[in-house]
Amino acid sequence: MIEVGLLVVAGVLMLWRPGGSAIWIGPVMCVVVGFATTLLSPSAATSALGPLRDSLLFLVFAVPLAVGLDEIGVFSSIAARFGHDAHLVARLWWLAAGVVAVFNLDAAVVLLTPLYVRIARRHGLPAEALAFQPVLLACLSSGVLPVSNLTNLIVADRWDLTAADFLTHLALPSVAATAIGYLAYRHVFRFDTTDVGVEDHVDPLALRRGVPIIGFVLVGFTLGDALGIPAWAIAAVAWSWTVSTTRRSQWRAVPLAAVVVAASLAILVTAALPSLGLDRIFGRSGVWGDLGIVAFGTIGSAAANNLPIVLAGSSAMTNAEQAWPLLIGTNIGAIFVISASLSGLLWSDTAARAGVHVSPRRYVAVSTRIGLPAVIVATVLVLVT
Repeated sequence: MIEVGLLVVAGVLMLWRPGGSAIWIGPVMCVVVGFATTLLSPSAATSALGPLRDSLLFLVFAVPLAVGLDEIGVFSSIAARFGHDAHLVARLWWLAAGVVAVFNLDAAVVLLTPLYVRIARRHGLPAEALAFQPVLLACLSSGVLPVSNLTNLIVADRWDLTAADFLTHLALPSVAATAIGYLAYRHVFRFDTTDVGVEDHVDPLALRRGVPIIGFVLVGFTLGDALGIPAWAIAAVAWSWTVSTTRRSQWRAVPLAAVVVAASLAILVTAALPSLGLDRIFGRSGVWGDLGIVAFGTIGSAAANNLPIVLAGSSAMTNAEQAWPLLIGTNIGAIFVISASLSGLLWSDTAARAGVHVSPRRYVAVSTRIGLPAVIVATVLVLVT
């Protein structure tokens, strides 16, 4: 049970972060304590990190790739191309959904949050309202492809799930959650979009340079999976393409904190797994069994972050079909609490640097009203299909 205690402490320190310490400090300290007390062994740590290799490599390349595309100017030009009419907010919503689905939710949060804040101020719209879009969609739209979320990659690698599997089982629930989420979003944020100010500049050169890279990524992630080419290799090639265009490597954009947190939590979860008693949750079948898995993913993510929950859940699964309710809980269900995912914590810091400060209480007030109907709809669709 001491192993479970270390896992809980790691989750608490990720949220509390005494003295403003980095998010990785708590999990790393707990791993160090585990090694020092011989609760953890190097061989067990190596075994725990094995399934995460390809997932973490993708994260290493995907975020610098997205930053390179941003430097080319493709995201701001696409957003500007949407126009400045009353539908701008809806178009930005679906742009963020697409970036989350294709480039990973962490990349979307880092790049789109400051961009959306700038767009809001330029057009006289509420900055907080547009700043919320990337973090909400990081949960709602992150089930479409394995690359959309680190949680997806973890489950896909462990159970040999393909992009076609995700499109078959989670694309419709994710699109439905995104659509329902937008209706709820416009109910929560009521503001006038009939006059959204001046028109933004579209850079044709940025589109000519950036759109082919995006096309390559889309084709690579879908066909590459069938050909046995890992997603991180596609991201690495596309990132090299942006480097040749911008003449900057963007290595500083590598999310080292997220990589260290994921690795530390994987070690702690593997050690705690025998004491968690997850066989009682994943040993049930049928609708009630799936509902229990959704509840485990949602409640567990809110309490301890979705990374350790999906690591534990994917290890306890008895069949591949349990992946879909688990990911509904750990992806869409992570929308309710800002610390339920790394993207939420990353968004909080990114929004604050852009001048938008959102307290945990304010975040819960907004996300609950938007996320609850989305989670219900997505859960029903997963159970039906």
